[in-house]
Amino acid sequence: MLGRDSQTIKGKIDMKVTFKSAAIASVAALGLGLAACDSPAENAAEDEIEAMEEERDETIDAMEDSGQITDETADAMDDQTDAMEESMEAQVEEATDGDGM
Repeated sequence: MLGRDSQTIKGKIDMKVTFKSAAIASVAALGLGLAACDSPAENAAEDEIEAMEEERDETIDAMEDSGQITDETADAMDDQTDAMEESMEAQVEEATDGDGM
């Protein structure tokens, strides 16, 4: 069971990862207008999304391995990452469909 200090540290780490992911998602969303212009840009946007997911997964795995978070927290964070990835990919898809591509 985590002590009070460990829970505080865990909360700060969760917030840091969440804020970083939100910032990456915002940048990716802003780039969707450009990504809709042509297929290479769309591919680049999707590559960026994949890179964000991989980086976040590695961070979560490292936190779990070091005992900073529980298995359950890691699973929840992984689910959140997957949902973010799917949402961003859907936004890319909508943007390209809107231009008749």
